[in-house]
Amino acid sequence: MADDKRQLFRSLGFLSGVGISMVAASCIGLFIGYTLDGWWGTSPWMTLLWLGFGIASGFRNIFILTRRALREQDGKDGDGT
Repeated sequence: MADDKRQLFRSLGFLSGVGISMVAASCIGLFIGYTLDGWWGTSPWMTLLWLGFGIASGFRNIFILTRRALREQDGKDGDGT
């Protein structure tokens, strides 16, 4: 029972980390683009460009986190535990 709860909390932590990573990367890109548009008067092009960079960065983070979690899972399964 305790192992089930521990695995549930680990899964919830992983999923919330993935969501936060995607949102944070997108918001940072949006902020940078919006700020550059204000300085250079290029609205909305820098906002759209940097938002795209932020979204791409968020998906890259998801890929890295998922690959790390799968590697950890394979290591645990390979040990026979």
